Amino acid sequence: MPKTTKSSASSSLLVPALVLVAAIALGGVLLLGGGAEGEDASSASTDQAEVPEDTSRSELLEMLERRQEGDPLALGDVDAPVLMIEWADFQCPFCGSFARDTKPELMERYVEEGTLRIEWRDFPVLGPESHTAALAGRAAAEQDVFWDLHDEIFAEERERNAGELAEDALLAMADDLGLDVDRFADHLGDPAHEEAIELDLQIAQQLRITGTPAFLVNGQLMIGGQPTEMFARAIEQAAEEADA
Repeated sequence: MPKTTKSSASSSLLVPALVLVAAIALGGVLLLGGGAEGEDASSASTDQAEVPEDTSRSELLEMLERRQEGDPLALGDVDAPVLMIEWADFQCPFCGSFARDTKPELMERYVEEGTLRIEWRDFPVLGPESHTAALAGRAAAEQDVFWDLHDEIFAEERERNAGELAEDALLAMADDLGLDVDRFADHLGDPAHEEAIELDLQIAQQLRITGTPAFLVNGQLMIGGQPTEMFARAIEQAAEEADA
């Protein structure tokens, strides 16, 4: 199973993120409002890569796409015409609402029939248990069950930083899901996972994302909790533009 958390994967994402920041400066991404949850990221680095003036918007956006075969943090066909990159925090109530109410419908309507691919990015900003849960997600991905743990965590709204996503609770979830708990526990302290999570966070901050959830749908940035039909319109429009 390919791993997405080693240093080679991390370095391959950093430069694309910086390049995409330049695209934003050129007006290449549309921001949509919405109720967001998160901390201010105004202190994030604003360093930008130099981009040739003739670089197209589509080329810039392709640089951020992972689209790796067997990526345990992704759902859908590698070559799906629409790519949704999701930045989320496991303690964010809006992220939970998306996971429970919107994602299943998007899976049925667009992922299963090959139109949409979803790629996860971590944005743990709501406290220590957000970070622990992000590490747990990466540890679960090592056993190819990231989305099982994702769904278990988001199955209900949880009290923030009150022990529900502490390490002991996450180990119990892993056991309930049938994971190799010893292996899972070992990967909770993997420095490569720490680096990958930090990279996801830095990329979000470089994109001026200050709350969760946030989504990049073929270059259109959607911030905060949005109705399901808002996602449906964005996906269908992106699919039409991809076909054209």
